Amino acid sequence: MLEAVWIGFAFIVGLFARSIGLPTLVGYLAAGFVIAAATPYLALPDHGQGIIEHVAHLGVLLLLFSVGLKLNARSLAKPEVLGVGIIHFIVTVIVLFAVCTWVFEFAQYEAFIVAVALGFSSTVLAAKVLEGKRELGAFHGRVAIGILIFQDLIALLAMTLAQGVTPSPFALLVFLLPFLRPLLYKLLDSIGHDDLLILFGLLLALVIGGYGFELVGLSSELGALAFGALLSKHPQASELSKALWGIKEFFLVGFFLSIGMGGLPELADWAFAGVMLLFVPFKIALFFFLLIAFKLRARSAFLSGLSLGNFSEFGLIVASVVVPEYLIPLALLVSLSFVVSAPLNAMAHPLYDRLSDFLVKFERNTHHLDEQPVQLGNADVLIMGMGRTGSSAYSHLSESKKVIAMDADPFKVEQHKADGFNIFYADAEDRVFWEGLNFGCVQAVILCLNELEANMTACRKLRKRGFTGVVIAHSLHDDEAERIIAAGADHAYLTMVEAGVGLAEHVKQRLERA
Repeated sequence: MLEAVWIGFAFIVGLFARSIGLPTLVGYLAAGFVIAAATPYLALPDHGQGIIEHVAHLGVLLLLFSVGLKLNARSLAKPEVLGVGIIHFIVTVIVLFAVCTWVFEFAQYEAFIVAVALGFSSTVLAAKVLEGKRELGAFHGRVAIGILIFQDLIALLAMTLAQGVTPSPFALLVFLLPFLRPLLYKLLDSIGHDDLLILFGLLLALVIGGYGFELVGLSSELGALAFGALLSKHPQASELSKALWGIKEFFLVGFFLSIGMGGLPELADWAFAGVMLLFVPFKIALFFFLLIAFKLRARSAFLSGLSLGNFSEFGLIVASVVVPEYLIPLALLVSLSFVVSAPLNAMAHPLYDRLSDFLVKFERNTHHLDEQPVQLGNADVLIMGMGRTGSSAYSHLSESKKVIAMDADPFKVEQHKADGFNIFYADAEDRVFWEGLNFGCVQAVILCLNELEANMTACRKLRKRGFTGVVIAHSLHDDEAERIIAAGADHAYLTMVEAGVGLAEHVKQRLERA
């Protein structure tokens, strides 16, 4: 009965949300409130809430483990991460403390705890949205995730202090975790690519990382993140993340349901949430101007700020420990901030295109790492996107042609440069990049970008900028290939079909030699 209600309501309301243009996670939040309202008529067992909260907790652990798999420790030491994270948190807490004290007349201690709880942004929402758009590796995605992880560390510290639990002396053993990396690498190398890979990920995220950290008095969330980070530089880290994707997505449905199932809000709760929701634009604007102050370009600052423009689920955990009487209005506020933030992030790139003329006025007259070069030199071929497909195309073409490549992942660019590739950092969806681009001698462009929309945008921009050469793209589905060609590509090859043709050619050659 429990799973029938949860899965049924989540699917129906999630499907409705998608049909009206909202992300499915907004539907899952709404489904939680629907279940809470219908509980008296459903005769659900008393332990049902505990089960869904446990499922939600597992989803958060798996998400943080996945974030850790994509984490580069150097990104946390960046000035724009530490500086912006600290300043934004302090300013937000001060402002919201004043609002809670003067507008809602909270006691000072309660106002401070609520302000701290609302000082964080949602790691779950931001990571899920960025992952869905495949922008976790992009510059603005790395900045946003770096700030979120820094905030999570503050939240974990706040929870530990609020719970009054003193970590065990054995907690000092966490400083020895880097010495486990060679062993974990050997295990990951030896387990192959099947079900053991999934179990290995679950073991690290939920058991050794999650439960293991709890045993020594530390946060299970921190443990999952730490063990993901230990494997982040392994060649199979991406494969492990993809193997856990379906399980993580299912458990995260439980997380969003659990927020809505926390209880039905009263009129006073709606009033509190309505007033505090007005500070979502304040959070976005503060992030934008702080990132600009740390020399980021307007586009990166805008996209990062938009990802962080919400309130955090970790704030609910902090509040549940210290001020549980405010949990329902805070849960409502977090839910509403998700409803506002998710659609904004879904249309982040078109929104920036509309506002870019205004936003670029605030840029500092300095250069940052996300400043994008636009001279292609004497290259014959430009490859956009250097994943496996783009890298293979580069290696093959560079034997006979002058090739230059670009990618929106700065660390991937660094790795390819170390291997001798002619590559630079750039984002194909950045309008400023296209405005200053000089094609030079380029005669052909190969589009190997992760997202269909990114490939279509690149096609349109190429043709709009007057490029008359050949544009070739790859695609996974027939309908997507048609849309890419309609956007301006000369050809859009189906990757899996071409892989099959390549295999057949190898077989044909072997048979001819026999």
